[in-house]
Amino acid sequence: MENKTTVIFGIRAIIEAINSGSTISKVYLQKELKGNLFSDLNKLIKQEGLTTSMVPIEKLDRLSKQGNHQGAVAQISPVEFYDLDELIQETIENKKVPLFLLLDQLSDVRNFGAIIRTAECTGVNGIIVQKNGSAPVNAETIKTSAGAAFKVPICKVDHIKDALYILQASDIKTVAATEKTEDSIFDIDFNQPIAIIMGSEHRGVNPSVLKMVDYKAKLPLLGEIESLNVSVACGAFLYETVRQRMH
Repeated sequence: MENKTTVIFGIRAIIEAINSGSTISKVYLQKELKGNLFSDLNKLIKQEGLTTSMVPIEKLDRLSKQGNHQGAVAQISPVEFYDLDELIQETIENKKVPLFLLLDQLSDVRNFGAIIRTAECTGVNGIIVQKNGSAPVNAETIKTSAGAAFKVPICKVDHIKDALYILQASDIKTVAATEKTEDSIFDIDFNQPIAIIMGSEHRGVNPSVLKMVDYKAKLPLLGEIESLNVSVACGAFLYETVRQRMH
């Protein structure tokens, strides 16, 4: 069964969808658009904390298949998002050793989908993403995840730092995957409540986030290329966690 992300367009249609409680994955808005109705939509988007992207009109034409989009297109996600506090509490109550994954502004939907798939295979209790600047959960994400997007809880937060505070307050240790450390992945104790932070494809983990984490760890790179694809690196971190927890 193929799960398609529903695309809606037109300012009034999007306002109605938001007011009706639809799970909006992302709203694409035309650059430099003005007007009272557009202003109403913008206020609603900010009020609901929705993910937005300012794009040229050609992108909106493609997304709406040349429909009368009025400068606004939204994707309704087929995936429901979870509340982070509730998910942590539920994980602890089920007597599981928590394993969470934070994606710090990962932008490529194929990387996102591949990571969700690996997360499902390694028993991750939840994936946390930032509302703005992150890849949307769309049809491409779901396809790449091989349906795992429906099995692994995904939480959206205003900022990754918000999630770090909540996790650390719940005695869950945080470890960032970064080359800006001398500590190896093999020096970290993953056999404890843990949250792994993976950075964006181009920048890595945000420096302000690195200052807050409990541990930093890097993968040994024995070739000449300086970094791994983020979904591959994430897989290595998750399977090191599995290896330690199975012993």
